Parts: sequence; structure tokens; C-alpha cells
Amino acid sequence: MKNKQISILGCGWLGLPLAKHFIAQNYTVKGSTTSAEKVETLKEVGIQPYVFTLGTTDNDKVLTDFLANSDVVVINFPPKRIPNIEEIYQKQIQAILPFINETQHVIFVSSSSVYQNTNTWVTEIQDNQPEKASGKAVFAVENLLKATLNKRLTILRFAGLFGYDRVPGRFLANKKDVANAKAPINMIHQDDCIGLIHAIIHKNAWGEIINGCADKHPLREVFYVLAAKKEGLVPPEFKDTDEVSFKKISNTKSKELLNYTYQHPDPLAFVK
Repeated sequence: MKNKQISILGCGWLGLPLAKHFIAQNYTVKGSTTSAEKVETLKEVGIQPYVFTLGTTDNDKVLTDFLANSDVVVINFPPKRIPNIEEIYQKQIQAILPFINETQHVIFVSSSSVYQNTNTWVTEIQDNQPEKASGKAVFAVENLLKATLNKRLTILRFAGLFGYDRVPGRFLANKKDVANAKAPINMIHQDDCIGLIHAIIHKNAWGEIINGCADKHPLREVFYVLAAKKEGLVPPEFKDTDEVSFKKISNTKSKELLNYTYQHPDPLAFVK
């Protein structure tokens, strides 16, 4: 990349450390937030801050400035869990599309929720039928972006996110009658999320759909009981049944296409 400038749409749990990573790589980083209170936090780490909410009016100038001269745009905010989630999420993404020029590349931070449970491995060529509203919303946006950006877009489907202040022990602590005790889990550490985004840009891996998931898939019951105990919390209680519904996210393409080695290949290492 000549200009070494990137615009990150959404500087939250992943976007903020992602911005720090690229600043350390001598990129100019523009970052967005919906909260004016976060502006100083962004400035303190060297991000050029922009405050706006997609889908509202009078954002034309700020969106133009936010994207100006950036070689890569990272779209990195999940759909909110609200009614009409699919429609609203698409409208939010549509609001920024006219401001992305014909030379810019885009990484869309997607989710493995686009995959239905198959009780086997799933890969990027899966015929997707999302089961939950959030998965349907994300998949609809994937298709919207593909139709608009074509080969300038890479979609990165992350498994369950964890790392640092996102502690798995809190996810299911104190819950009862939890299903799918024997299901393998799919997770990815924040460090590997950042590593994969860096690798896509570094290798110019555009026009791709790539899964991001740790190598190992421990059983749901084993992982979350250990995770809760490590944090001193009440472990979840799982249903006593043999019924199981799951998917195992394959990360083979990410390792082969990007020559990527996962920094945190086994989620169990964080809960033992």
C-alpha cells in the first residue's frame, strides 16, 4: 500500500486495538465512534476521530472526510439486537456505500452466525441459511456489499470472540438447563482477529470470503464450566441429554491463503 491509510468504521472492542496495531505499523488511521465521549480516547492513541451514526441525516461531509484518501475501509460494527434488525442493518451499510470510491478496498467483519448448524464442518463455500435474526442481517449485508464492491471486498467471518476484557467465564455463568453440552465450540481470540485483518491487507487478498476461528474446538460443557470456575463464578448446568446441534468452523482457508498461523489455537488454554 502506497498511502498506508486506513479507515475503521467502529472503534469498539476490536476496532480500537486494531487501530492501535496499524498505528504501530505507521499507518494513518481514521476511526469512527457513535459517542462523542469516546473522541478523547481515540485521540490519545493517535486515531483521527469521527463521530457519526449511520442511517441518520446530515452525515455527507463527515463520511466524505472519514473515507478520504484511505486505501482500505474496515466495516466493523455488528447489527444491534432490535426489531427489524435485518432491514435496519442494511440501511446503515447502504448509507456509507456511496462514499466508498472505486479504488478503495473493503474488509467486512462478518460472523460465523451466517452458517446454520449442520452437525459437521462448515467452510466458506457453504450454502448458507442463517437461523437467527443477527445471522440473517449479517448475511444480507454480505450480499449487499458483494453486489456493490465485487472483487474489492473481502468478507471475514469470525467465530465467537474472546480475549482481554471479553472473558468467556462470564458468558454462561450461573445459567441452568444449557443446551448442547457435547457440541464443539468455535472461538477466536482478539489477537487473531487483528492478525487476520493485517494478513489480508498485507497479501492483497481481495475478493475472498475467509473464516476466522481457532484450530481447536473443545466441547461446550468442558470449556464453559472451566471458564466459569477460573473466574470464581458459578459454572453453568447443562441439560442431561444426548441431543446436540452444532457446526465446526473450518479455518483451513485462512491458514493456506494467508499463510497464517493462529497465535491462540486452543481456547482451552485460557480457561485451565
